[in-house]
Amino acid sequence: MGKNIVQQARGHGGPTYRAPSHRYKGAAKHLAKKDETVTGRIVDIIKCPGHTSPLAQVEYSTGETALLIAPEGVKVGAEVQTGPEAVPAPGNTLPLSKIPEGTLVYNIEAVPGDGGKFVRASGVFAKVVMNLKDRIIVQLPSKKQKEFHPQCRASIGVIAGGGRTEKPFYKAGNKYKAMKARNKYYPVVSGNAMNAVDHPFGNKRSQRKSKARPTSRNAPPGRKVGMVGARRTGRKKGKQA
Repeated sequence: MGKNIVQQARGHGGPTYRAPSHRYKGAAKHLAKKDETVTGRIVDIIKCPGHTSPLAQVEYSTGETALLIAPEGVKVGAEVQTGPEAVPAPGNTLPLSKIPEGTLVYNIEAVPGDGGKFVRASGVFAKVVMNLKDRIIVQLPSKKQKEFHPQCRASIGVIAGGGRTEKPFYKAGNKYKAMKARNKYYPVVSGNAMNAVDHPFGNKRSQRKSKARPTSRNAPPGRKVGMVGARRTGRKKGKQA
C-alpha cells in the first residue's frame, strides 16, 4: 500500500506546509488608487519574515497607513508621494505612463489598482524601456520585456537589501533554519530517489529515469507527477545536443 506523496500532503493544508502568516507584519502594497497625489511620511522601517526586503511603514496625510517595500536611500522621517503628479524620486509611486523611460522601478502592478505583483524581492529592479500610447514596455530583472497597462502603478528606485544572496549558507543547518522561518518545503527530494512506496517514480533499481514518464492531465492525484499533459517529450529532431 502506498503513501501520500508530497503533492497530496500539501493539499491537506496541515501545519507542516502552512506559512507562519501570524508572524507577518502585513501586506506590502501600494495605497488604494486615488485621483489626487497624496504625501506620506516614513515612521519606521521594519523587518517582516514574510518578505526578503525591509518594509517602510508610512503614514499619509489622509490618515491612512500602509506598508511599502523600502527602496535604497530612504530613511525614517523621509517623505514619499503616491499619485499621478508625484515626483519620480526613490520611494514615490506613479502610474507607468508618468514615469520617464530609463527609470528604475519596482513593485509593478499587473492590473491597475491591485497593489503590486512584479519585482518585489530584495535588491532587484526593473527598467521602463518604452512608453507607448496604449502600453508600457518594462524590462524585468530576468531581462525579459513585458507589456503593462499605462495606468499600472510602480515605485521608483531599487529595492533595499541587495546582496542578500551573495553570502553563502555554509551549513545545511543554516539553510534549514532560513527555510523554516517561512515554512518553505525543504529539502526537496527527487521522486527518483524515493522508495516505490513513497512515489510513483521511486524504486530500488538504480533510480532509472525511464520511470518518469508522461502522464495524463486527468490522472488521479497520486499519479499526477512528472510530465503532466506533455505536448511532446524528447529532443527535437534536427537540433544539436
